[in-house]
Amino acid sequence: MGRTHGYGVTVQWTGSPGTSDYRSYSRNHDVLAEGKPVLAGSADAAFRGDPTRWNPEELLVVALAQCHMLSYLALCARQGVVVTAYTDAAEGTMEESATHGGHFTEVVLRPRVRVAEEAMRHKAQALHHEAAETCYIANSVDFPVHHHPVVEVG
Repeated sequence: MGRTHGYGVTVQWTGSPGTSDYRSYSRNHDVLAEGKPVLAGSADAAFRGDPTRWNPEELLVVALAQCHMLSYLALCARQGVVVTAYTDAAEGTMEESATHGGHFTEVVLRPRVRVAEEAMRHKAQALHHEAAETCYIANSVDFPVHHHPVVEVG
């Protein structure tokens, strides 16, 4: 049996002006964790949220992109591939349902990676597959997470 890890956060909503009317209450809230900056959250603007704050749908896509990147960088470091830059323009697709709110149908990760030497390009490309298999978050969702990596040298 593997190790177990716990993650504690607090989601805090002030309740102003209360939920007496669906159209009028604030969806704004704060996400707190000890020793970390406050994350300003809200609902997606499509659901009456504040578009200047992070919404749960974006944070799910962020979690998948971060997890893939961190898994990938660890694999590269262990296997002698020197990554000098990494950017991912990730996108998620959610479909609303008339009866159950909605669900994600897919997330597409588009990592653009720069490696130090041409000799590392092939291995750098191949390690994306292994990173996809080892990402904890991707292993926890029930929709496909696609990967379209590009590896550059420079």
